[in-house]
Amino acid sequence: MPELVFFAGTMDCGKSTLALQIQHNRSARGLSGMIFTRNDRAGEGRLSSRLGLVTEAVEAGEGFDFHAHLVRHLTSGGRTDYVIADEAQFLDPGQVDQLACVVDDLGIDVFAFGITTDFRTRLFPGSQRLIELADRIESLQVEALCWCGARATHNARTVGGRMVVEGAQVVVGDVAGGRSAAGEDVGYEVLCRRHHRRRLTAATARAGALSPDVLPVDGADAPALHRG
Repeated sequence: MPELVFFAGTMDCGKSTLALQIQHNRSARGLSGMIFTRNDRAGEGRLSSRLGLVTEAVEAGEGFDFHAHLVRHLTSGGRTDYVIADEAQFLDPGQVDQLACVVDDLGIDVFAFGITTDFRTRLFPGSQRLIELADRIESLQVEALCWCGARATHNARTVGGRMVVEGAQVVVGDVAGGRSAAGEDVGYEVLCRRHHRRRLTAATARAGALSPDVLPVDGADAPALHRG
């Protein structure tokens, strides 16, 4: 039976990479798929992963109708064996209903990939509707890590390295996405619940990567070594 499957996780857990892997595996077996995305970091009509993989996709913007698009494609002689919808958190609930209709009415598997919650720990409307309707919900097996080394479960938005909990729900960007109105860097970071609650990012915790010159031991700077 065809299914609506929601692959959910935080940022950096490999959602888009898995979407591309599913597309590769199925196309290698002679199946024909249709890929949709919305607000991808690589630009309109692209599905990309942070590993550098990218493929063309149909941009499912505001007002886009998945069911009608596929009906037109099929009635014009096209073929679609499965559907991939990446960045599904950005879809509105009605569009998720359309994906369910694609499964039920057209008999096509739909694989949706998305983040469940925003930087305020609130469910995205698209993700909430997918949780309500999906036949299966799969948690991504690649665990993103907080700067402390614990499993990251929450997405944080940072401005100038400091976590913020106010602002528009959707601000398109990547891990270093842009600048605020005050000219500060705007980015995203994954955190464990404890550090998200404390608003403690890598920058504010001074947990950045160590310098390659952590222990200068040349010449006069070399510490004396004593044997006990």
